Amino acid sequence: MARFYPLDVADVRRETRDAVVLTLKPRDGDAEVFAFTQGQYLTFRRAFDGVELRRSYSICAGRDEGALRVGIKRVEGGAFSTWANQELKPGDVLEAMPPMGAFHTPIEPEAAKHYLGFAGGSGITPLLSILKTVLAREPRSRFTLVYANRQIASIMFREELDDLKNTYLGRLAIVHVLESETQDIDLFTGRIDAAKCAALFRLWVDVASVDTAFICGPEPMMLSIAASLREHGLSEAQIKFELFASGQPGRATARAASSSVSASDAQCAVTVTLDGATRTFRMPKQGESLLDAALANSMDAPYACKAGVCSTCRAKVLEGEAEMITNHALEDYEVRQGYVLTCQCYPTTDTLVVSYDQ
Repeated sequence: MARFYPLDVADVRRETRDAVVLTLKPRDGDAEVFAFTQGQYLTFRRAFDGVELRRSYSICAGRDEGALRVGIKRVEGGAFSTWANQELKPGDVLEAMPPMGAFHTPIEPEAAKHYLGFAGGSGITPLLSILKTVLAREPRSRFTLVYANRQIASIMFREELDDLKNTYLGRLAIVHVLESETQDIDLFTGRIDAAKCAALFRLWVDVASVDTAFICGPEPMMLSIAASLREHGLSEAQIKFELFASGQPGRATARAASSSVSASDAQCAVTVTLDGATRTFRMPKQGESLLDAALANSMDAPYACKAGVCSTCRAKVLEGEAEMITNHALEDYEVRQGYVLTCQCYPTTDTLVVSYDQ
């Protein structure tokens, strides 16, 4: 079941003109539910004009801070982000699912690694959680952050990043790239594209020494950076990215592995297991996603973005075949194992057996 828990809003801090940072407090007995791994996100829900909206925002706190915080940047026309920026106040209550997401790598206290992070705008939120946790728990590791914004005034966590740089002298390097403000070094002005990456890697960042790269930001920027990193020797396994806004398909469409034979019939008999309960229903092969069909059949299936971005609706195909039209969240090995994003999943066989529990 997609269970939501109440979180008390302990503090609302204005971070920039159009972004706030929320400090949230779980109720008694729920603290373990909200124990998070660096880089994870929370999915919130709220009704606007009688319609439930779910939105996901990354945790920006480090694991050793003893606090649960998220950063929310206002999106033009965004109901939830506008409400959070303009109306939310301490003492209010938000409903949230437990932390989710795989935008992280295991902490190795004895390791001496070099992490590279690229963030665009509010994409800094999960990276802030990652770099704070890594620097605190891997004392021999170092972190290089390249942070892209339009101008100085739009830089989220600017003072906190400066403080972290002073705290971890020699271990944290930060490069600010501003699109619309000139800086002393021309390289740090403009957009991050293939040419900018090539120059950064030639003059400022030793890619050969990088163990893992994290990228979070707008899709065009992420794809350009990932391609440049691969060109400079990093493998797919060394590059982790998280998309916070979806514009077009990212990773190629992929099918879940299956031994079933495809059929041309317009209907599919679907069996879905969720929280140990199994239900069977029929759905069309086109026009309705597996997630929407499950919800229409009174199953409380988990979801957030419905855009193939967040992986909240992840499930595994056990029998039959299904196709995803968009996949920004699952790794290639997960797809090979049969996992799908049910919000983007459409049956291609007469029968389909899926489990949210695996």
